[in-house]
Amino acid sequence: MCDSDTVVGQRKLSSHFFSPFSTLRQRLWRDGYEAQVKEVAAVSTEFAIGDKAVYPSQGVAEIIGIEKKEIFSKIQKFYVLRAMDSGLRILVPVDKADQVGLRRVAGQDEIKEVMEILRDKEIHIDRQTWNRRYRGFMEKIKSGSLFEVAEVFRDLYRLKGLKPLSFGERRMLDTARGLIVQELSVARASDQRKVEQELDKLFH
Repeated sequence: MCDSDTVVGQRKLSSHFFSPFSTLRQRLWRDGYEAQVKEVAAVSTEFAIGDKAVYPSQGVAEIIGIEKKEIFSKIQKFYVLRAMDSGLRILVPVDKADQVGLRRVAGQDEIKEVMEILRDKEIHIDRQTWNRRYRGFMEKIKSGSLFEVAEVFRDLYRLKGLKPLSFGERRMLDTARGLIVQELSVARASDQRKVEQELDKLFH
């Protein structure tokens, strides 16, 4: 495994407008589009060095720097992250942070919702093949959403009480548990062992 992971998700925009547009209409269309881009950029999540953030599948990471790199003859800014669990160094384009799923650590409202998800005693798994169920769980883990990770943990934990889990399902259960415990402990500035005990009580 390499010691860094660069996420670059660029989409090239055509420099040509539809031919029926007049010059004025081209300008108005372009100005309207640029205004939308600026509006989206204005609401993008911003991070500073020292902040904690959550990166999909890797969990909580610390912003340890902001670097500029030349990509395809264009200077871009990157957040430099260090995953707290693995120590993996991750580069995320600043202007693509939201798109790749980089987000802030959960707040109190989100934590309450997660606990409600975990308390649900129903198993939300339909009759499908193991492969399809596994892919569905993996997509939720990769989404970076704490709510979807909580659903994976809840469903696999409940399922474990009904039938033996496969090796892949056991690993995914451990992954989901680890991501939840890590984020909740950081969000609450609490010991991980205390969070683990709280989760165990929810299922007994």
